[in-house]
Amino acid sequence: MLLDILNQVVDIDTDIFLSINRMHSPFFDYFMSAYSGKWIWVPMYAAIWYVMLRNFHWKVTLFCMIGLALVITIADQTGATLIRPYVERLRPANLENPISNMVHIVNGYRGGRYGFPSCHAANTFGLAFFIWFLFRKRWLTVFIMGWALLTCYSRIYLGVHFPGDLLAGTLIGLIAAYIVYRLFQKVSGHKTMEKVPQGKSVRPGALCRSAAGKRPPRRHPHCA
Repeated sequence: MLLDILNQVVDIDTDIFLSINRMHSPFFDYFMSAYSGKWIWVPMYAAIWYVMLRNFHWKVTLFCMIGLALVITIADQTGATLIRPYVERLRPANLENPISNMVHIVNGYRGGRYGFPSCHAANTFGLAFFIWFLFRKRWLTVFIMGWALLTCYSRIYLGVHFPGDLLAGTLIGLIAAYIVYRLFQKVSGHKTMEKVPQGKSVRPGALCRSAAGKRPPRRHPHCA
């Protein structure tokens, strides 16, 4: 019974993948290949670093970047080291997969052998959720979530992940982000980041506000 249900889920996952993967064009072949590459992370990290330095004390910026690195490390290693070797779900484009001849690929790229869960999804959504937990800014949330969603779509477009791989990766990223965010709360004693003047010398925990957007009843002496 359980096996039948699992097979049905896999069939639905495959059908959704093929319906999305078959929609392609020369322009998007180039765009998705470039967007899904490793170098796309460089301007993203640089932009995050720049925005934080412009708005927060350098100690807080360093503190948050360490948190981001920890989120991505947990998410990436959970998927690549702890789950993939045991699940062993072939990527759609892998030549050992029966549907590989129906998969559109770009520049001969087929990825590694196994694809469940997606580490791209785990890493990008881990970063996105952590940023959301910290700042709770609508414009920033829309931007970072849109970036993560487009990254996931590019993985289907390139034929290297099923939608189920991406959903599992997203869940792993969410859990990793939440764990590190809770650690951040424990260490700093606060929940979301608050903009302060650059020249003010304060500890990281004093540069925060509550998740509701209100200052706590008792202000920390450093915030005075």
